[in-house]
Amino acid sequence: MTAIQASKTHPHLTQLTLWIMTIATGLVVANIYYNQPLLADIAHTFKITDKKAQQLSLFTQIGYASGLLFIVPLADMVKRKRLILIDLVLVVFSLLISALAPSIIILTIAGFLLGLSSIIPQLLIPMAAHLANAHERGKKLGVVMSGLLIGILLSRTLSGFIGQHFGWRSMYYIATGIMVVIWVLIFLFLPEVESDYKGNYKSLMKSLIHLVKTQPKLRMAAFRGALCFAGFSAFWTTLVFLLKQPQFNEGSAAAGAFGLVGAFGALAAGLMGRLSDKMDSYKLSGYTLFLVLISYVVFYFSSHSIAGLVIGVIILDIGVQATHLSNQSIIFALIPEARNRLNTVYMVSYFVGGASGTFLASMLWKNYQWTGVCAIGGGLALIALAAHLFNYKKNVRN
Repeated sequence: MTAIQASKTHPHLTQLTLWIMTIATGLVVANIYYNQPLLADIAHTFKITDKKAQQLSLFTQIGYASGLLFIVPLADMVKRKRLILIDLVLVVFSLLISALAPSIIILTIAGFLLGLSSIIPQLLIPMAAHLANAHERGKKLGVVMSGLLIGILLSRTLSGFIGQHFGWRSMYYIATGIMVVIWVLIFLFLPEVESDYKGNYKSLMKSLIHLVKTQPKLRMAAFRGALCFAGFSAFWTTLVFLLKQPQFNEGSAAAGAFGLVGAFGALAAGLMGRLSDKMDSYKLSGYTLFLVLISYVVFYFSSHSIAGLVIGVIILDIGVQATHLSNQSIIFALIPEARNRLNTVYMVSYFVGGASGTFLASMLWKNYQWTGVCAIGGGLALIALAAHLFNYKKNVRN
């Protein structure tokens, strides 16, 4: 009887299951970013300012951070597949309301719910680690993570193209259909994983506070990740408005096309991520943070240059994604039995940083436009690098 139960709770990670998890990860995380190249079109539809439209991206990211904090830890308490299927129903509902939204207020509320429910990748990544054999865990996680990065970057390309040729509402209708297909695939092919945590939800949430208090490397990784993603979000949220200015006079499709450029940066970041197996992840983070800083210097001098923006995007994505991979390598090595909760703390900080970057960019764009965006992105990168180097030197001395 025990052997049968073990086989149910630890099914084998087949190639089909791995690819479904990878595809689902990329397509679900894309829901958070579809709106960014569409913000100018949404502003035109509802006759609101660019600043008001940018709040949609802000509240979507706040919703995602909320889901990371309050939903992801549940994966240690309830059956994983059941949680994912229930969550996907809310994703479909949120996308449909977004497509039908009669006002920016309804669209913003739907955006918050969409962010709240689109945390499925952060359930699938630990699930892949659980199902994979120990000797190939890193390789399998790398496949799923590639789906996450490509989904983040190419979502903008897809929504930019759809928005320019078919209207921004069409993107939400298409995404609704995609999520229905994903629900069916997960229902049919994803194995169930039994819960491991034996306590209640209150004690589970309290353990997050304990981890923050007792793990300085977790705190440092969360700080680095939050500042990097704040600058990253500031850039992507305002890029569409820069490209619509007279020196470029481009639409949402052009903003989305930069996602293709970013995809090359993500592939390079994946290669850099492998360096964490050969060198100290903490030292590697210093180099990757420096790349993020350099990218904003390039952006500052590229307000009239597509080529300069392309170079900056590649450097930015390599730096941000490689820093992210390095951070996760550090935190996952701390307490193996608490990886889901360590990831919750880190990812909540990460996306609170993203929401903050979007907010700061929307405030600065009105008065300082591209110069303000570059200043906030470069400033945040400089603070992250300085804090990292100070902390690194302190650890070396100790």
